Amino acid sequence: MHEQSRPAPHPFHQFLLKVHSRCDLACDYCYVYTLGDRGWAERPTVMSRRTVEQAAGRIAEHVRAHALPAVGVALHGGEPLLAGLDEIEHCVRTIRRAAGHLTDLRFAVQTNAVRLDAAGVARLRRLGVRIGVSLDGDAAAHDRHRRRRSGTGTHGAVAAALDELRRPDNTPAYAGLLCTVDLANDPVTTYEALVAHDPPQIDFLLPEGNWTAPPPGRVPGAPDAPYGDWLCRVFDRWYDHPVRETSVRLFDDVLNLLLGGRATVTGTGLLPTASIVVQTDGAIDVCDALTATLPGAGATGLSVADDPFDAALAHPLVRERQAGPSALADTCRTCAIVEVCGGGAHTQRWAAGAGFTNPSVYCPDLYRLITHIRTRLAADVDRLRAEAG
Repeated sequence: MHEQSRPAPHPFHQFLLKVHSRCDLACDYCYVYTLGDRGWAERPTVMSRRTVEQAAGRIAEHVRAHALPAVGVALHGGEPLLAGLDEIEHCVRTIRRAAGHLTDLRFAVQTNAVRLDAAGVARLRRLGVRIGVSLDGDAAAHDRHRRRRSGTGTHGAVAAALDELRRPDNTPAYAGLLCTVDLANDPVTTYEALVAHDPPQIDFLLPEGNWTAPPPGRVPGAPDAPYGDWLCRVFDRWYDHPVRETSVRLFDDVLNLLLGGRATVTGTGLLPTASIVVQTDGAIDVCDALTATLPGAGATGLSVADDPFDAALAHPLVRERQAGPSALADTCRTCAIVEVCGGGAHTQRWAAGAGFTNPSVYCPDLYRLITHIRTRLAADVDRLRAEAG
């Protein structure tokens, strides 16, 4: 793509701070620790207060430069609660002090919830931090992958933490559940196990994979759509229920896009990437999941100590992720559902020797899900028109 054809950079609206670089679980599908990138081991275990202050200043600088009305700050790891609640509170208060008068700051923490107790939930709620929890379904489904290093499962501890989040005084802090799709689990049983915890939102995550290192059960280039079929069964259960039980972000975004609206976050549609990562040592990375392609693939060489976030906007990786249709493969640009699919997640397009200009390794699955939802939606529109006379 010629430089003059590039769209103007889209400022960052989501800042993901790695407040702790280690984890107390040994999930076998984790892209951070199981795919060969050892960068995490070379970084400080905990983000120092000095680095927090530098990141806060850079966030304020970026907000001011682009007059951003609202930004999100997500506290991640590893497992962020390993940093301790005192450090998390310092992080929130430091960023709020630097940028809270400039924009609407929205804080969240994504946790495995093993260390999340009643006191922790209450403290995070008072800080105005929303809590997202990783849960893969019922006990059998969850404990198949999400285990402690000793090999014991974690479902019981997570369920206890969710009981605290579901209490009426804590629900403002309950952000929702993140579930990694596993084809070995029954889709409807999985959904019903998740919705039993009364989440305001469920986010289904496809396992990280690409053309060179495909995800489980996905044969690159094969026309079958096992993940699409799995998600279609969940969609039908969710869509056909007489009462709306929860938001499923993927389904809501597809429906919004099919009706001419916008996706809520990057991942569907052609919304430009608006997130950036700060590692525990202050390094600015494009995206953690890029380590599923090559070690260090997300590194920019920038840091909050020395560089503004605007410098990251000019980085080739960010420019590519913000290039819209022009960065997609030819087959994607001419596809009938490209404005909904968006070409799939950037990391899942990668192939050794060919880079990212490929369809998603999940292309048949995305096509299956989106066309299924489109068919269901069209049937309902036709029915409502007929009823209206």
